[in-house]
Amino acid sequence: MDAITKIDIITRQSKFEELKDALNEIGITGMTVYQVLGCGNQKGKTELYRGSSRTMDLLPKVKVEICVSEVPVDLVVETATKILRTGKIGDGKIFVYPVQNVVKIRTGETGVKAL
Repeated sequence: MDAITKIDIITRQSKFEELKDALNEIGITGMTVYQVLGCGNQKGKTELYRGSSRTMDLLPKVKVEICVSEVPVDLVVETATKILRTGKIGDGKIFVYPVQNVVKIRTGETGVKAL
């Protein structure tokens, strides 16, 4: 079986259309997109928690999930980074995972053929 890799991209909602267009240009034909909430280094509302102040606000983000086998993983990561990087806190994260298997429910195809 050829290698399949899952790439999760979490970033600002305002950058999604630009990201989608750039990924389409490099051959990404399918993706799953979620509206999510998250927090990281961005500062939000400070609250007192167990005697110490903490920032607990969750900010709206978009999460894009992609599985690739033919398009090089490095090209996807490079393209996303180029589009999403502003140099400011909140640009997001990219996670890369190996995929053990994929099954297309409609046909029963597995592996790369299921993509």
